[in-house]
Amino acid sequence: MTKRILMVVTTADQINENERTGLWLSEFVEPYLAFNNKGYEVTIASPLGGKVPLDHRSLEGAPQEMLDMAKYLKDTMKLENVNDIHSYDAIFIPGGHGTMFDMPDNEVLQTIIRTMYESGKIVAAVCHGPAALVGVRLSDGTPLVAGKTIAAFTDEEERETTLDKYMPFLLETRLRELGANIVLAPNWTDNFQVDGNLITSQNPQSAESAAKEVIRQLTK
Repeated sequence: MTKRILMVVTTADQINENERTGLWLSEFVEPYLAFNNKGYEVTIASPLGGKVPLDHRSLEGAPQEMLDMAKYLKDTMKLENVNDIHSYDAIFIPGGHGTMFDMPDNEVLQTIIRTMYESGKIVAAVCHGPAALVGVRLSDGTPLVAGKTIAAFTDEEERETTLDKYMPFLLETRLRELGANIVLAPNWTDNFQVDGNLITSQNPQSAESAAKEVIRQLTK
């Protein structure tokens, strides 16, 4: 049977009144193409549904082929309208600073992630995508990330963006507070980690590697 992937992207478009944000385009495009090339069925959903804002920084210097992929982000499904969670084989969450604002406290998303994780489905998140994991608690009440070996956008990388002072929290620090074992790589280098059916990666440079690991697990 055809594998089904639920890709969940941010719809937050503002950090504050002066700073815009959104989805980091390459973190969507590279995995989407990898899944599409395998013939997987991909559903794109977001907290608000509709058109997805793109972080302007992710468009700078992007090839036209990548920019053209934004057409798949014009009319996403609203998260609460995602039906039959058990029909999906994996959930994949690209990053972008927008995820820091509309994913940590999203109860619908938390339920989807918990349901899929506890049923053995793949949960994958890239860069700031693990922000979606910070509020997820398993059925026994423990944080999903507690005791897990994971990668995520690092505090050092965040400071390098100079956007750290605007974030509601630093992602690496929050994940450590929840009991995660964070594996760090040098800034802006490929780093993905696998802990059972949880796949996480550190930055935009790691998005394709995370997608390939999803594919590897789905083809075992």
